[in-house]
Amino acid sequence: MKLFPTGHATHPQWRMAAALVLAQLRAQMALPEYAPAPTLGLLYITDHYASDAQELFDYLSGELPEVTDWSGTVGVGVAAHNAEYFDEPALSVMLLDIPADQYRVFSGVAPLPRNSASGFEASTALVHADGHTADLAELLGEMAARTTTGYLFGGLSASRTANVQFAVTGNGNIAGQGAAGGVFDGGLSGVAFGPGVALLSRVTQGCQPVGRWHKVTAAQENVVLQLDGEPALDVLLSTLEVSLDGDPQPALRKVRATLAGLVDAGEPAQGLQRTGHFGTDTRVRHIVGLDAARRGVALADHVEPGMRLAFCQRNVAAARADLVRICAEIREELSPEELEPEPLASDAQGALRTASAGAGLPAASPPARFIRGAIYVSCSGRGGPHFGGPSAELQIVRHALGDVPLVGFFAGGEIARHQLYGYTGVLTVFVSD
Repeated sequence: MKLFPTGHATHPQWRMAAALVLAQLRAQMALPEYAPAPTLGLLYITDHYASDAQELFDYLSGELPEVTDWSGTVGVGVAAHNAEYFDEPALSVMLLDIPADQYRVFSGVAPLPRNSASGFEASTALVHADGHTADLAELLGEMAARTTTGYLFGGLSASRTANVQFAVTGNGNIAGQGAAGGVFDGGLSGVAFGPGVALLSRVTQGCQPVGRWHKVTAAQENVVLQLDGEPALDVLLSTLEVSLDGDPQPALRKVRATLAGLVDAGEPAQGLQRTGHFGTDTRVRHIVGLDAARRGVALADHVEPGMRLAFCQRNVAAARADLVRICAEIREELSPEELEPEPLASDAQGALRTASAGAGLPAASPPARFIRGAIYVSCSGRGGPHFGGPSAELQIVRHALGDVPLVGFFAGGEIARHQLYGYTGVLTVFVSD
C-alpha cells in the first residue's frame, strides 16, 4: 500500500497551473513510496477557473490517460498539503490507487445503485453537491441510505461564477451523461467506496457555544417561538446579556455575530457540557431575523418542537483547538502508542482531550497503519484569515496529523453522515490495510 500522489499550484493561466500540477504528480509516481499507476483522480479548482473547467479537465485527463475515473468540484478556495489557495486561481489534485471493484463514480444521471445487485456494495461516499439543488437535505438522506454505514463526507460547491462538478469514468463519460465530457452542474456527484477501502473521518466545529442547551417548545417553519417555554427572543437576549430597549444597535451587532446550534429531536445534545464544543450531532445555522411581534428568532433552517438549541459564536481559538483534537483522535486510532505532535499553542491542551466525534465508521485498530491520503473540506467562512494568516488552517492540520498527501476545497456547506453543516471542517483519511 503506497501514498497517493498529489499536486497543487496557482497561476493566472490555468494551463500553466495544470502543467505544474502534472509535473508534481509524475515526479511522485516515479518514487517508490508513491502509487505508480493510480486510476481515480480528485480535482478541485477555485472559481477563477470555473469558466475554463472543461478545457482544464480535458487537458489533465488527456495528459493522464491511465487515470480513467475523475470526480471533483469548485470552491472559493482549494486545500492542499500544508497550503490553502483562497480567493486566487488554483487547483489541487490527488490520484487514488484503489482497486476498481472498490469504488464507483456517480452523478445525477448515473446515480449510485440502491442495492448490491450491480455487484458493487457502497460502504461510504464522497459527495459533491450544488447548494441550489431542490430538496438537498432529503437527497443527502437518501444517498446515505444507499451506503452500508450511512456515512457521507464532502461539501457543497462554492463559486461566484459557475458551480461546476467533475464526474467521469472509464470510457471518458458516465453512461447517460451524453456529451457533457465529465463537467456539469446541479445535483449530486462523487465517489462511493466499497468495504475494502479503509477510511477514518471526523468533523470539527468552528463555533463556541454560549449559554446552555434549550428545548424548542414552539416553532413555526424556520422561526423558533419558544425555548423551554419562554419567548425565544427573550432567551437569546438574556444569553447575550443585551437589550433592545433604548439604542438597539449594540444588541443587534451582538445578535449578528451569533448563530444557533441545532440537534434533532430524539438525539442527545453531546459535548457542550462535557467538553465545551459541539459534537457531530449539531448543525450550526445563521440567525436570519428577529420576530419582535411574536418574540421569535428566525433561523436559516426548518425548526420543529422537540429540537435542542444552543446559541454560539465563531471563535478562532476554539476552532483551532477542535481541529487539533480531531487530528489527534485520528492519529490515536492509527497508532495508539505513538506520541502526539507538539502542541501548536496554549489552547492545544484542551484540544487533545478525548471527545467523541465519531463518524459512524469502523474504528481503525492496531498495529499502526499509515495514512495514504486525506481529503479536507472546510467552510468558506473558515478560510483565508479566519485562523490568523495565509494557509494557517492547513498548517494546523499538517502539524497535528503529520506530513500526509491532502486535497480538498472550501465549500458553501459541509457534508458529514447524512447532514449538512456550516462553519465546520470534515477531515477524511484513507489508511493502509
